[in-house]
Amino acid sequence: MDPLKNNGGIGPRPIRNAEIHSTAVVHASAKLGHNVKVGPHSVIGPDVVLGPDCVVGTSVLIEGNTIIGRNNRFFHGAAIGCEPQDKKFAGENSFVEIGDNNEFREFVTLHLATGEGNVTRVGSDNLLMAYVHVAHNCIIHDNAVLANAVNLAGHVEVGSNAIIGGLTPVHQFVRIGAFSFIGGGSRLPQDVPPFIKVAGNPVEVAGINSIGMKRKGFLDEEVLNLKKAYRILYRSGLNVTQALERIAAECFLSPHIEDLMAFIRRSERGIVR
Repeated sequence: MDPLKNNGGIGPRPIRNAEIHSTAVVHASAKLGHNVKVGPHSVIGPDVVLGPDCVVGTSVLIEGNTIIGRNNRFFHGAAIGCEPQDKKFAGENSFVEIGDNNEFREFVTLHLATGEGNVTRVGSDNLLMAYVHVAHNCIIHDNAVLANAVNLAGHVEVGSNAIIGGLTPVHQFVRIGAFSFIGGGSRLPQDVPPFIKVAGNPVEVAGINSIGMKRKGFLDEEVLNLKKAYRILYRSGLNVTQALERIAAECFLSPHIEDLMAFIRRSERGIVR
């Protein structure tokens, strides 16, 4: 690494309209946007693009082909863009992409994708609490919350506005639907449909996430429509194919119902039952 030279002394120093602590190591090839702040003992690698107004705390590592939007915060000990923990990885050119307004709390790890040109992606307005691990090729959409020590294996997808409780491991290739709620200490070996609450090990379904949806502005009639679909899917005794047919026949086919049905039809690991 060919770092920028420190100016001597302890304290922040301005470089490229950024404020970089004298003990930080920022490669000369890294691209830092306006008003970026880099704290003590942090390291920014040569292929990093760090957007405007980002704040990098103490002892943070950001490396690899990592492209970061604006106004993201990285707290102490976070490690972003490291090589994946995957034996198939052979040094290929892969990426991490991060949107805007995210918080990565203490010791979050977020790894490069496996496979030439592939991406591990985090959208915007997400909160990843302490010790969250996001493995290779994961996709996290927008406005999600991952509580402390959530562990995502490779190729996991987390939908917008999903909430995952702490200490929850998620099996590789599992998909977690939008507006779903996962209780803390759960174990997810299969897909969780949108709008559904689940918890436990083994995991059990526990209704729809009506409180979360109402907080996001869902109308009462839409919540009731989704409750009806839930009862058909989980309480009617029908198999998944039969339940989908009945939902299509008996529920108002709103965009949310359409999303629910499409998610289930695309499931490769099967949905939690």
